[in-house]
Amino acid sequence: MTERLLEQVTACLAERVLDRHTRLGDVTVVVEADRIAEVLTLLRDDPGLRFNLLVDLTAVDYLKRKPRFEVVYHLASLETAARGRQPSGIRHRLRVKVGVSEDPCELPSCVGVWPAADWMEREVWDLYGVRFLGHPDLRRILLYEQFEGHPLRKDYPKERRQPLMGPRN
Repeated sequence: MTERLLEQVTACLAERVLDRHTRLGDVTVVVEADRIAEVLTLLRDDPGLRFNLLVDLTAVDYLKRKPRFEVVYHLASLETAARGRQPSGIRHRLRVKVGVSEDPCELPSCVGVWPAADWMEREVWDLYGVRFLGHPDLRRILLYEQFEGHPLRKDYPKERRQPLMGPRN
């Protein structure tokens, strides 16, 4: 089943797929960073796939690798599962990965595709420093604005002292 889903996704995305694989029942495709919004829109709107739910969006820091970061989108199709197109117990899920260089550390926002990406992109910005171009309100979501750096980067010094927050008004 996962092989068939991988073939459907590859046919939908065509030359946009840089790499693809299935492991342990999970389907993964790797795409170019500058085409991510286009790819996610195609996956959402394709009548055979209908990946209409952004389950999660996160990042991984591979400190010594080029590109250093990888932004990972976890998608699901509620429609396809509801129509009974998947045998019982089989998930209709997809992982989309995008490599992001350290400089510039940016990627197009997918808030226009899924509004739910808003806070997820803010979290990735806050903790990893990946800037999402076109995001409507890209600011820290977990840490305070005066916090310096991005603490989930592997080169972030754990002993680093941060500026103290002033009193709240």
